[in-house]
Amino acid sequence: MDRQPPRRTAAPPRRTVTATAATPRPAATPRPAATPRPAAPPRVTAGDPQAPAVHRPGRALAAVVGDALLGADALAGCSSDSTAGSAISSAAGQVGSGIAGAASAAASAASSALASAAGGLSSQLASAASSAQAAASSVLAEVKGGLDAKADVAVGAVAFVDGKAEVPLTVTNHDQQKSNRYVIQVNFTDDSGNVLDATAVTVQDVEAGKSTEVKARSNRDLSGSVKAVVANALSY
Repeated sequence: MDRQPPRRTAAPPRRTVTATAATPRPAATPRPAATPRPAAPPRVTAGDPQAPAVHRPGRALAAVVGDALLGADALAGCSSDSTAGSAISSAAGQVGSGIAGAASAAASAASSALASAAGGLSSQLASAASSAQAAASSVLAEVKGGLDAKADVAVGAVAFVDGKAEVPLTVTNHDQQKSNRYVIQVNFTDDSGNVLDATAVTVQDVEAGKSTEVKARSNRDLSGSVKAVVANALSY
């Protein structure tokens, strides 16, 4: 067989791409500028002297009503002055009576308290004085065969030493034959003679016809006008 030469087929035509220019976008429409808001008016305060007067109908109405009520009260008061005056006088009298009664009660209570305290103190002092007298008397009771010797004792002036009353005693032995011993009870009293304290003093041998001096001292502190009295004295 005869070989036939291959057929040349025509190449397909090339597609030509035509460059098309891009369609331009429309320009953006500019936004309108924002309209500025009007500034808020300044607030009016009570402290601003140039602030305009603010009329408040509610307060004006309240003032009118108040004036009307006051006027009514005044009219009512004019018609009942005597009654109101009597009521006020009565109330004032009751208040005054109550105050006077309370003051009187308080004064009475204070007086009672003071009297009670004074009575208690007086009772304690009297008890202490009574005990001191009993103790002094017991010392003299121990003396057997003693003779009354109050005339042999002279009392000096009372002085105060460390708060206690002290008095000098001058003891004179009037017996010309022998020496004597003495036991002397001294009471310390006030101006009314009430015994405040008491003590006993022992004096050793006093020669015949001689004198000696001793001191009697209270057991507790005393003050004010204090006197010393020889309640009893024995020689033996």
